[in-house]
Amino acid sequence: MLPYINLPFEYASGLLGASPDEPFSASTFYLVGLFDLWAGIRTLAVTSIGAYCIAAYIKGPYMPWIGFVFLMGHLSINQLTRQFLNDPNVVDITGAQMVLVMKLSAFCWNVADGALPEKDLSDYQKDRAIKQLPSYLDFAGYVLFFPSLMAGPAFDYVDYRRWIETTMFEVPAGTDPSKKPPTRKKRKIPRSGTPAMWKLATGLFWILAFLKLSGLFYNDFLTGSEYMNYGFLRRVFMLYMLGVTTRLKYYGVWTLTEGACILSGLGYKGIDPTTGKVSWDRLQNVNPWGVESAQNSRAYLGNWNINTNNWLRNYIYLRVTPRGKKPGFRASMATFVTSAFWHGFYPGYYLTFILASFVQTVAKNFRRYFRPFFLDPKTSQPTSYKIYYDIFSFLITQLAFSFTTAPFCLLTLPASFLVWSRVYFYAVIGTALSTAFFASPAKPFLIKKLHDRQGTSGPKLQRTQSAESLANKEPVLGLPHNPSEDLEEMMQEAKAEYEARQRRGSILKGGEVKKGL
Repeated sequence: MLPYINLPFEYASGLLGASPDEPFSASTFYLVGLFDLWAGIRTLAVTSIGAYCIAAYIKGPYMPWIGFVFLMGHLSINQLTRQFLNDPNVVDITGAQMVLVMKLSAFCWNVADGALPEKDLSDYQKDRAIKQLPSYLDFAGYVLFFPSLMAGPAFDYVDYRRWIETTMFEVPAGTDPSKKPPTRKKRKIPRSGTPAMWKLATGLFWILAFLKLSGLFYNDFLTGSEYMNYGFLRRVFMLYMLGVTTRLKYYGVWTLTEGACILSGLGYKGIDPTTGKVSWDRLQNVNPWGVESAQNSRAYLGNWNINTNNWLRNYIYLRVTPRGKKPGFRASMATFVTSAFWHGFYPGYYLTFILASFVQTVAKNFRRYFRPFFLDPKTSQPTSYKIYYDIFSFLITQLAFSFTTAPFCLLTLPASFLVWSRVYFYAVIGTALSTAFFASPAKPFLIKKLHDRQGTSGPKLQRTQSAESLANKEPVLGLPHNPSEDLEEMMQEAKAEYEARQRRGSILKGGEVKKGL
């Protein structure tokens, strides 16, 4: 792991910037010299050269979608090849390709935005737009940026360009000179050794914890006969620990790669001009504490794979929506399908995604219609009983998602259903009963009680400030905000389209009759 962390430091150690050929050389050395991944080099070359040619030679509004279909199609072929080969001894390149799909599909959109008038762009699009295609060498440096090559994090080309040019490190105008972050001699990149070493230590801690626990909680143990020697509660705890153990591996890898990006300087996010405190979380991909202490579905999902969530939001969900319109079921469905296909084609992935979307809907209903009872109706401050709600919601969230994400670890349908059956499908039954509860007269009853408690009347509840915004309908990690609402909207849209066609047919028939007369 040490070379993985130290090499980026050499890359970032120039006085004015870094040469794009250095990550190219480092990545090639590791892929070919260390892992002998000639086929992997070919795969990454096809992906990146194809995306660059599409961005360079295809003009018009469909260019980003053509690039997206090409990238996802190529990834899907390799995902299926890996799945059918099913050889754990083969060093796989699809992880790096998944990162490239995020980077290069965003690259195509950024190039397309660069050709549009600024009045047609959002502030985010203006900041990310690429007005001129980068040179081959710059593009290769972006594609093969070594610290994030194999496991991410993904980032946009403009961030890479600003890092190379060191414009990323310019301090805000009017900043007190004494508050400027310290640098080595005349270098522009602030000193990042300390935060990077903290990430290194933390990442190694997660890896060591994974190595320790993986011998106790693993897939074959839950599908084996010994698992059934324990009582129900112990089996549920072991299922929970399987999820924790699996996440530790990702915590370790993502924390190490984030530390490498910090050491190179690319993790720099700016400084507080008042205090001079430097932020290094530009490329943070996971917040372990946020996941493990989550009390609701949005906190759980929002702190996991953060950069993938940003990509799905900015380059799928919002791009599917026509300009001037609000995102609807089509945007939610496109994001859901993209997230599922991007992960691969193991059936377990789809069990997790489908169940998680319903769990998320149920969790939001509970949070909306039960949480206000534990808040003061006048000040919205927690009451003395709020701690019990927090403990209960934490336990329910963690146990629900440990059940839901188990197929993501087990991968196959037989193994997933076997393990689910051994804990009596508790999350499926709980989700079904909760869905029926909120579809019953209980929901209007709760609403009435909340209105009486708040001293209000009418169909809408008073919004409360919380970690999870009830007004935020954007999907997290591709999961629909509310599947039932999306389905209802789809039916309404289909009905409206059918009625419009009927009217057009009637008009055409009327015109033909009139013409015949």
